[in-house]
Amino acid sequence: MSKGISEVQEIVDRWIKDHGVRYFNELTNMAQLTEEVGEVARIIARRYGEQSEKESDKAKDLGEELADVLFVTVCLANQTGVDLQDAFDKRMEKKTKRDHDRHHNNEKLK
Repeated sequence: MSKGISEVQEIVDRWIKDHGVRYFNELTNMAQLTEEVGEVARIIARRYGEQSEKESDKAKDLGEELADVLFVTVCLANQTGVDLQDAFDKRMEKKTKRDHDRHHNNEKLK
């Protein structure tokens, strides 16, 4: 089920209102985002990096942890009035103009 970013923001907002009572404050959500990014880092470091993966980490789902990062990011955007679709579109346009040839000319990537 494909959704645009604006629709995802609406879904999260509806979920918060129906199930979450209210948004946590911005500082709490920032701390929560940091925690979720740490969980993603732990999986990446152990599953794809050089650290050994503990038995208790093997059942963790990277996709679910990335979705947690996305959820909290959307919460922060919603509560601070950021239109993520607009911001994403602007960022992609800027990156496309800036980096069009940059990566093609990077010898490290060949």
